[in-house]
Amino acid sequence: MATKPTEASQVIADVAKAEGGTTKGSKSAQMQSELTKQRNLEQTAAKVGSKLETAPGSITKEDAQAAHRAESRALGGQQPASGSVTSQAQHEAAVNEGATSAATTATTAASVDPAVQSQMDRQANFEDAASKIGGKLVNEPDNVTKEEADTLHSREQRAFGHTEKGGLASQAQSQVAENEKS
Repeated sequence: MATKPTEASQVIADVAKAEGGTTKGSKSAQMQSELTKQRNLEQTAAKVGSKLETAPGSITKEDAQAAHRAESRALGGQQPASGSVTSQAQHEAAVNEGATSAATTATTAASVDPAVQSQMDRQANFEDAASKIGGKLVNEPDNVTKEEADTLHSREQRAFGHTEKGGLASQAQSQVAENEKS
């Protein structure tokens, strides 16, 4: 079942023909790569955007990460803009995971051994900071302070034993570095 080529696909095909075929690193290969990144972003943004509109309470950390990856790739590694679907999804995921964690912590605190309770407390501390600072990162990125980014980094490290590349703490630190340049 053949589909009608899009205008962009036709331009890429014409460039490839003029180049004598598509080879790694050629202009047509680069164009195809950019088109694929853009289509991936559009698909991911449509999926996550639909969830944001219809069921924001269902946005997960994984949804936010998928949106962030797609948008970052489409932007050539730059951080997604404030107010983008990605930043909204990250905020909702932080809020949703914080609400889930708080309910779980409240119902299980009495029946958990101290080591597990300590880990749960560290995760709750991280989620609390992620919710507050994540919201600020989305709504007021120019006002995120070094202390807030450091707090988020510290709490993520304590809660999970590492910080996630491209995660909220690293985004906050990147934003602070960008703010300091301005």
